[in-house]
Amino acid sequence: MADITIRGAGIFGLATAWVCAQKGATVRIIDPNGPAKGASGGVVGALAPHVPENWNPKKQFQLESLLMAETFWRGVSDASGRHSGYVRSGRLQPVVDDHALSLAQARVETARDLWQGQAEWTLRPAAGPWAPNSPTGQLIFDDLSAHLHPALACAALVGALEARGITIEADGPVEGPTLWATGIVGLQELNKTAPRPMGAGVKGQAALLQYDMAGAPQLYADGLHIIPHADGTTAIGSTTENRYDHLQPDEQLDDVIARARAAVPVLEYAPVIQRWAGVRPRARSRAPMLGAWPGRPNHFIANGGFKIGFGMAPKVAETMAALILDGDNTIPKGFEVSASA
Repeated sequence: MADITIRGAGIFGLATAWVCAQKGATVRIIDPNGPAKGASGGVVGALAPHVPENWNPKKQFQLESLLMAETFWRGVSDASGRHSGYVRSGRLQPVVDDHALSLAQARVETARDLWQGQAEWTLRPAAGPWAPNSPTGQLIFDDLSAHLHPALACAALVGALEARGITIEADGPVEGPTLWATGIVGLQELNKTAPRPMGAGVKGQAALLQYDMAGAPQLYADGLHIIPHADGTTAIGSTTENRYDHLQPDEQLDDVIARARAAVPVLEYAPVIQRWAGVRPRARSRAPMLGAWPGRPNHFIANGGFKIGFGMAPKVAETMAALILDGDNTIPKGFEVSASA
């Protein structure tokens, strides 16, 4: 009999399985499609904070998770012998006008307080080939941001779990408390019995370019994440499509690529080596949806990691493991399943 069964081998399911295994629990993972076959198998992997102002539980939870990430992913890589691609090299953002410059200067001070002295938000001149175009000649740099390669990170988690004798099964009976971390499929199941939709899928498209800036900061320009992966590729993304009629990359991704090349001229001739599209689960509350499944005793939910799933994963995993194994509920109020009901 397993101490916990986890349905879903995306980032929330795999990360929670890893933390539970580290606590000594017996874990079963079931996913008919295998690991990272949904939104968690993407190419971007930006782990970036919200702006340091108007603080709330969601931003605090994210801050704690981002600060946990380096230790979390080092442990995964040590256990698996596989690199997740995790790099905390910060993020650069152009400052588009005088109003944005004034806001950025104010956030230098608030970051000192809200980020607890563990990370900085600063301004620097735009210089060098990797600097995105900036109308003011200034860039925001924060050293809290990090990035990883989603598919490689999930593969590293799978390897770490296998090192503990835990494999992913295609099917099987539910044993013990069960965590449902099933992404868009899980949201659709919840919507069947909820008085109003608890969430929906949002299509995203991204591309991988052959351009090596490994170790450089990630960029956020023209609404795009531009990620210099450790393997010598550069990812760009993504679209946000609430309405879509197919799940393949299309002309909207062509626009993303063109905007990235315009924002960062050194990417102009970098060849596209992969085009990716997937559906990401977004809870109605826009926050991760965590906690007990209403009306289903001993069943739990971890869902809604839209765009921030990898950044939130270490803290989500710790929180869900504490809840399910120890009965310790530290879920922020806005993250509770009832917040999306």
